[in-house]
Amino acid sequence: MDITIGEPDTNFARLEKLLQEAVQNDPRPDVIVFPEMWNTGYALTEIQELADPNGARTRSFLSEFAKANNVNIIGGSIADKKEERVLNTIYAFDREGTEIAEYSKIHLFRLMDEEKFLHSGDKLGRFELEGVPAGAMICYDIRFPELARKLALDGVRILFVPAEWPHPRLHHWRTLLMARAIENQMYVVSCNRVGTSGTTEFFGHSMVIDPWGEVLAEGDESEAILRATIDLEEVVRVRAKIPVFEDRRPHLY
Repeated sequence: MDITIGEPDTNFARLEKLLQEAVQNDPRPDVIVFPEMWNTGYALTEIQELADPNGARTRSFLSEFAKANNVNIIGGSIADKKEERVLNTIYAFDREGTEIAEYSKIHLFRLMDEEKFLHSGDKLGRFELEGVPAGAMICYDIRFPELARKLALDGVRILFVPAEWPHPRLHHWRTLLMARAIENQMYVVSCNRVGTSGTTEFFGHSMVIDPWGEVLAEGDESEAILRATIDLEEVVRVRAKIPVFEDRRPHLY
């Protein structure tokens, strides 16, 4: 998804159009995921005015859409205002429109001055998605392998990663996501924005990666709907075949 910086109404309209297109797919999707900070982009100097108070508009919109279309939604992330603090927050909803997860980005990216305008979250992004242990991280979070490993140790089988990851770090994006999948033997579903904000270009390349690190689907640099089918039992098979969790020696590290 492309994002128009500082224009929530434009971005809500664009997202609704893409969501309507996504649910027309045959077979219909079980889960829909979209990028980081899709409501405002990185309009950080205006973020206090632009952020969604307590995520109210976003939560209502996504809950209603999930229920009306019988689909689970991992709602990217938004600029979410809680009292005087703005956080970078994912809200997720099940097929009934019930909110099943709220996760705020733990690691703020200083190269984009996030720490000057946003507050970091203080809870892990672990939740249940139709009985499947799932996890959420946001963009810069994937540079911290201990966070993904903690989620894996808590049973997570599928990790969702919304992002606004820019050029020139495409190689880092692809390598880190595949590494998180391989080392934790779980699916990684990432969604990165496309388009340009100011002088920053975002390259997309959203990816679905299996527990072997194989890329099942990958986008390019254009706005598009990417689809993949996964088999969550593959996580069980891979973890049984190469028992890295059983072979850990945490008393040494």
